[in-house]
Amino acid sequence: MKGPISQFIDHHYRHFNAAALKDAANGYIDHLAEGGKMMVTLAGAMSTAELGVSLAEMIRQDKVHIISCTGANLEEDLMNLVAHSHYKRLPNYRDLTPQQEWELLEQGLNRVTDTCIPEEEAFRRLQKHIYALWKEANDKGARHFPHEFMYQMIQSGVLKDYYEIDPKDSWMVAAAEKNLPIVVGGWEDSTMGNIFASYVVKETLQATTMKSGIEYMVWLTEWYRQNSEGKGIGFFQIGGGIAGDFPICVVPMMYQDLEWEGVPFWRYFCQISDSTTSFGSYSGAVPNEKITCGKPDTETPNYIIESDATIVAPLVFAYVMGQ
Repeated sequence: MKGPISQFIDHHYRHFNAAALKDAANGYIDHLAEGGKMMVTLAGAMSTAELGVSLAEMIRQDKVHIISCTGANLEEDLMNLVAHSHYKRLPNYRDLTPQQEWELLEQGLNRVTDTCIPEEEAFRRLQKHIYALWKEANDKGARHFPHEFMYQMIQSGVLKDYYEIDPKDSWMVAAAEKNLPIVVGGWEDSTMGNIFASYVVKETLQATTMKSGIEYMVWLTEWYRQNSEGKGIGFFQIGGGIAGDFPICVVPMMYQDLEWEGVPFWRYFCQISDSTTSFGSYSGAVPNEKITCGKPDTETPNYIIESDATIVAPLVFAYVMGQ
């Protein structure tokens, strides 16, 4: 029995982007029903947009099997978890003057569109705990991926006293509970990545304590091979950029560069994007262009929803979950 959101979509979403949303959601459902697995990629500031409210339940229901995200999305879900009451929303952000932006900086409020992340309560509250894990690994000569350190921090329970939202709305908490695979290309381009680099500059930590993007790609080749039998793996891309570009390349890398035979293509592809194709943006490229790069093939069901991911993704997830 479908819930009210799914019933609303079935009744009203009949044409154009609305129909693309419903088609993509039904394709997602069919892919899972036939035994397929799904990668979800998170670009932009989806965690600060609180996508965790819907994504966490998708993870709990085993409708997401691996995530690729930016370093910002990895950390910003936890920042919202521990410092939500200190965030400041600015509905009139388009009207801010440069001087008003500077005043936000002086208050330790880093603006992401209409939402300001509180530096002291968010960044620093996490920093002392994650640094302790980095330092312990560094001194032991151990090495881990960025998301593994964050899983350790969540699983240790040290953040629980700081929780300011229901942890069921944190996708990182849900992922840590399942030890969900995550890949993070370009993690250095994040607040925690910058903080880690500062400790390397100060010679407090060694850069090698943190596993690299190359190691993420090497790990992904093995995960893909182990999980692509049968129906195969789908690719649900939210936004553009490295979160999607990094993992989708694992398929052509395996059969073009490694010259492995029998590498399955991605078996479902959907992208939510408002990028304009005519500007030469890869993030706005229609799915067929990816066929020329050896990522999906001619049999891969593909969809593009040209809209705002903060509106579209929760609706797709609700439909997939039958809400």
